[in-house]
Amino acid sequence: MSEIQRIEDQLGRAFEGHAWHGPAVRELLADITAAKAAARPLSDAHNIWEIVLHIATWEEVVRRRLQGEAVADLPPEQDWPPVQDISEAAWRQALDDLKRGHRALREAIVRSGEMRLAEMVPGKEHSVYHMLQGVIQHDLYHAGQIAVLKKART
Repeated sequence: MSEIQRIEDQLGRAFEGHAWHGPAVRELLADITAAKAAARPLSDAHNIWEIVLHIATWEEVVRRRLQGEAVADLPPEQDWPPVQDISEAAWRQALDDLKRGHRALREAIVRSGEMRLAEMVPGKEHSVYHMLQGVIQHDLYHAGQIAVLKKART
């Protein structure tokens, strides 16, 4: 298995499942309703829905950067998009968008090839390898937050 395949595999495990650490992002979200996603059991913390939008945002940023676009740092309203509609349909759409964006990122990783790993990310002072490891870590960090928020509701 090549390094790019390992990275794609690890991102898949962090997001889809079969991760060594425990439940992945999608596994944690499988039983979450719109009401649970919008709830704020910890008053000073983001809720599950906000975290889902944030993960989707950053997977999109990484995909765009991987494809050569110089994406600037995001303003707060883009980094943590506000939840506008708390209906069940809007929650299902957010989950579908997250899944679709994740799939697009994984496809972009596979297409990018091994040689790209040492390249610098456009407009940044780190390599593609560092960025891809970072997006895996980002998913895992937020998976932990989702797990805590789920427990805080019970």
